[in-house]
Amino acid sequence: MNISVYIGKKGIDSEIRELLGELEAGGCRISMPADGFSPSENADILLSIGGDGTFLSSSRMACEMGIPVLGVNFGRLGFLSENRPSAVAHAILSGEYTVESRSILHAEVLTGVRDIDEWPYALNEFTVHRNGAAMLGVEVTIDGVRLPTYWSDGLIISTSSGSTAYSLSAGGPIVLPESRVLIVTPIAPHNLNVRPLVVPDSAEITLKMQSRDENVIFTADNRTALIPSETEVAIRVAQFSLKRVRLNRSNFIDALTEKLFWGEDVRNIR
Repeated sequence: MNISVYIGKKGIDSEIRELLGELEAGGCRISMPADGFSPSENADILLSIGGDGTFLSSSRMACEMGIPVLGVNFGRLGFLSENRPSAVAHAILSGEYTVESRSILHAEVLTGVRDIDEWPYALNEFTVHRNGAAMLGVEVTIDGVRLPTYWSDGLIISTSSGSTAYSLSAGGPIVLPESRVLIVTPIAPHNLNVRPLVVPDSAEITLKMQSRDENVIFTADNRTALIPSETEVAIRVAQFSLKRVRLNRSNFIDALTEKLFWGEDVRNIR
């Protein structure tokens, strides 16, 4: 098996060397580019070693080349990179894993700047956010139906994968990753009656901003850009998806319980 490796800010330490050594001892061929990141074209798996930020960075190349990504958690939390290093080598060598598809979002500029980003896709979410002290108004249209304007610090459009990322921090719902939905979550809304909205992932969502500031902040996962406030953007699910390696023993509910202490209650202690 050919395995390409992408390592985040952590760098190589003894635990990573041990993991790669186990894989090589099991017959795997390891490639680790010294400069930049470009996985081998014949790679069977891309190991993303770090946290969820590292996973998001590596997913770009993986999507373009159709390589499944396996996240190895050396970060602080990790839902995309949920796997502990001690479990990875055995699972790969024994074939105890599956490859699942995760939806990718695509952003298309309708009016305003020509290109939001050289790679206008996101795995977790797109957001628009105020760039100054003034509140941001966001006009949202879903499949041609106009919603009441959101007056807030900004707005998040996330996939089910992104439900445990920024959307969660802004009060959005937790969604099982296999759910085929998109989540519209306002950031610090200036209305007591505004709530997150869950829509089918077949929907096209358009955003049009109202701001006294010249620019607004636009983010695509861990990438940020300033765009003119008059920019209008259409967001929909891309025609391709990310291949993500899931170890057979991994479980989303268990991850929520372990990482976010879901259900932490003295009455649940056995």
